[in-house]
Amino acid sequence: MIRLDRLGLVALAAGLAVLVAGCERPPVKAEQKGYRGLGMEQVKNPRTEKAVLAAMNIPDALPKANAGGPKAGTVYKNVKVLGDLSEEQFNRVMGAITEWVSPEQGCAYCHNVENMADGSKYTHAVARRMFQMTRQINETWKPHVGATGVTCYTCHAGNPVPKNIWFKDASQINAPFKHAGYRADGQNLAHKQIGMTSLPGDPFQRFLAAKEAKPNEIRVIPTKALPANPAHSKDVKDAEATYALMIHMSQGLGVNCTYCHNTRSFFKWEQSTPQRLTAWHGIRMVQDLNQNYLDPLKPVYPANRLGASGDAPKAFCTTCHQGQAKPLNGKQMLKDYLELNTVSLAKY
Repeated sequence: MIRLDRLGLVALAAGLAVLVAGCERPPVKAEQKGYRGLGMEQVKNPRTEKAVLAAMNIPDALPKANAGGPKAGTVYKNVKVLGDLSEEQFNRVMGAITEWVSPEQGCAYCHNVENMADGSKYTHAVARRMFQMTRQINETWKPHVGATGVTCYTCHAGNPVPKNIWFKDASQINAPFKHAGYRADGQNLAHKQIGMTSLPGDPFQRFLAAKEAKPNEIRVIPTKALPANPAHSKDVKDAEATYALMIHMSQGLGVNCTYCHNTRSFFKWEQSTPQRLTAWHGIRMVQDLNQNYLDPLKPVYPANRLGASGDAPKAFCTTCHQGQAKPLNGKQMLKDYLELNTVSLAKY
């Protein structure tokens, strides 16, 4: 009898562990963002916020450089990007990117230190394209990044390879139990980047990278009842993919759905928060970056830098935001490096 009681307690403890596994230990704080009683609030975990802030170690800006004098493109060889900067500005940016991206490896991460003009390292070619991408973001995608903008540090944060990148999901290709709820899009397999849910594990290729991706396909709620045209209707699989992307966005920014949406009607723009429009531009910005900058670098990378499916590393919301509504908690690094705020005319 005693043994049965103990077994019962063990079973109860195990059951409770399963029930609370998806819960967060209190206290959590809720901040009202709309009319009371409607669930328009942001729920935050002070411990998570503290950990994210503690992980930030933003380097101090280097002293300003003189914009006058000879241009870097005439002083140095093989400067195809940033050659429009003065020699002093160019050297300042090079010093900053070393601190932002390869503080331990130094200049040798991208350069042959015996011949700095040598562009044989793949990292040299990638860095060149990333400079162009950074300028593109700051100049063309102001509706998303605003005056805050981005620098290399926004994504890299002191790492040669940003911590939050993604590849096509190949984990389900030879997955066991293929006939037990298995689906080729990763359905019913837990994925960290979509909050460990049972939703499709890779909504990113479909919505954020594929050349045929259309931003409006993310919408699954029809704008009118019983749409007559089947081409305009969505099925459950479409909804699951959309919700997987939305959960990723919520997790990547450390916010609730109500950060962008109104609880009364998620799809109505006129009732949404201003942040929804910022996110709208952000989705299109990420599509631009993946389609025109990141994915085309595939031929440049060595095999060990490609994903299991042979694709290049790509970006999604977490790449820049890293769990914060505003990357780097809103720190405006670009104002100290305006050299990264002009679209270069150089061709890659």
